[in-house]
Order: sequence, then structure tokens, then C-alpha cells
Amino acid sequence: MVSADSTALTERQVTVLELREQGRTQQEVADRLGTTDANVSAIERAAEQNIEKARRTLELARTIRSPIQFSVSPGTSFDDLVASVYDHGNEAGVKIAYCRPELYTHLYGALEGCTNQSELKTTIDVGITNEGEVRVYTEAL
Repeated sequence: MVSADSTALTERQVTVLELREQGRTQQEVADRLGTTDANVSAIERAAEQNIEKARRTLELARTIRSPIQFSVSPGTSFDDLVASVYDHGNEAGVKIAYCRPELYTHLYGALEGCTNQSELKTTIDVGITNEGEVRVYTEAL
């Protein structure tokens, strides 16, 4: 079994996730751990929430550590967002690591759930690394 030390998960959450990844049902996991399937479900749900929080913490840290940072308001079109990324990169003398179509794809993927058709529906923070990587962070889950 993998240890939960130095992670955002408890030992119990790691155990439940490992057993579920092995294809065990919640009832089988519950029987093995001497608990109920409802408790296993709650542990699994809490583990997934902890994993999502850890992922978002990494996104935020990577954005904060980017030397070029700016915010983009709701209602901004993707065309304007892409242009803004290139403008900020140019102002700082950083070549963006994506061609325009790749940047659109990267941003659409990173901002899934934060867009309404072709514009932002929430404020986002954008970070650009010295290597031209584009990071995004949004409060929306």
C-alpha cells in the first residue's frame, strides 16, 4: 500500500481509493474494512475533493510563481484573451510556447466550465513563465 504521508489524503482514503482502483465495489471495500458502503462512498467523495483541492493549489502556485501575471475579466472573448497573452509576452520579451491554434486549444481545455460559448464567464488569472508556458487559475470549480 502506498503511504498517505506528505499528501492531502488520509490513510483510510488511500486504502479506499486503492481498493476501488482494483475494481472492488463499495460494498466489497466496506466488508473488507468493517464499515458500511455509505461510509466508503463518503470517504471516496472526500478523497476526490482533497485531490481536486490539491490540483487547484498547484495551479494557483504555478500561476503565482509566473513572472508575468495578469487578470482577465468576465465577458472577454477568447480572441481577446489570446491576443492579451501574446501582448503580455511581447511586452516582457517572452516568446509564447504555443502557436495561436495551440494556445486556443490549451486555453479552452484549461478553462472548461469557465466559458460561455466563446467568452469568459468568470475572472481568470493568467501567468506566463519565462519559457512561455501559459498557466491559468480561476475561482470557479
